[in-house]
Amino acid sequence: MEKEPKKMNQPAMKKRLLFYFGLLVLVASCTIKSPRTLLFVGSYTEGKPANGIHVYEFDEVNEKLNFLYEEPNTINPSFLKISDDGRFLYSVLESQLPTHGNVGAFGVDSITGKLRLLNTQDAGGRNPVHLTLHPSGSYLVNSNYTDAGISVFAIQSDGSLDKSHQLLEFKDSSIVKGRQDEAHLHSTNFSPEGDFLFGQDLGADKIRTFEMTNSKAKIVLKSSGNVKVKPGSGPRHFTFHPNGKFGYGLAELSGKVTAYSYAKGRLNFIEDYSSYAIGQDIYRAADIHISPDGKFLYASNRGPEEDSISIFSIDQKTGKLSLVGHEPTYGKHPRNFCLSPSGQYLLAANQLTGNVVVFKRNTETGILTKLPEEIKMENPSSLQMYTYRDF
Repeated sequence: MEKEPKKMNQPAMKKRLLFYFGLLVLVASCTIKSPRTLLFVGSYTEGKPANGIHVYEFDEVNEKLNFLYEEPNTINPSFLKISDDGRFLYSVLESQLPTHGNVGAFGVDSITGKLRLLNTQDAGGRNPVHLTLHPSGSYLVNSNYTDAGISVFAIQSDGSLDKSHQLLEFKDSSIVKGRQDEAHLHSTNFSPEGDFLFGQDLGADKIRTFEMTNSKAKIVLKSSGNVKVKPGSGPRHFTFHPNGKFGYGLAELSGKVTAYSYAKGRLNFIEDYSSYAIGQDIYRAADIHISPDGKFLYASNRGPEEDSISIFSIDQKTGKLSLVGHEPTYGKHPRNFCLSPSGQYLLAANQLTGNVVVFKRNTETGILTKLPEEIKMENPSSLQMYTYRDF
């Protein structure tokens, strides 16, 4: 006759269950990691090789920036662009020099923050100032300011860049003497679907429009007209609303934000808004971004009498803006700023005072509150952030 299995007493069973529970927690803690956000800072190096790209970890829990890495031997890496998957970082190089600039590709180690130079390619002109990525992640577009033009690069699977397969150059001018004597391409943006490209020509007072076509298995830009802006505006930067129905341009020379409706490659004017709190003899509006939730628009103003971030709420149905207020940047010449991927923070790079300031963002009102955390460095000019979920 078989014996009945011995029953485990309650205290022993409880002890064993606690053991297995603890083991599961230990295994989970070893395999599940919290998201990690990195901040990449580009800068001007006074035209000499130096540690020009700086990498920090942004600890949102403690609201601290922890230094990780500096990329050596870079010359004026003044504008950065992170890939949509965070694996690669692209930078303009040799900007504001009398010779052709370059565009560099770097691999990103999300654990250490270290960068690995993949390769560089000729930008096709002097003073490359802006980079944008096609939604497919397969192409990079560079804007040259001094030799006004757009160069297009195919991206290899390892993140490196092919030589530019298309270079478009522009000749034009507008009414502001000394600033608009010739064309100056300051930035480009792909449409939400990636089928059109819009180029902000500060020197010609035009938003140049291009349709994406294919040639020999590569995308090529075909001009599809221009959006004329008010003479003397100097269009500089642009951003599309997350819903894809609206676009917003920032004009450097007039200090104004312009709202457009967007559909099928066409931008239609809605309204202009002053980005500055007070009128100035000279305007130097710089950068523009929309919060991830699409509710608020921010723009930076670089003096001469006001260094600030303007804050607007966005009407989700009409695209029109309403001024919320202005926040000083606690430094001079906020050339560039960025919103954290979480949307909880805004970071501003004050180029002339050499400080990167951190603001907490009220997601309900859009209002910014300065935090004690701040980075001191030479000539910060461009900010990019990325949150790594698996590293």
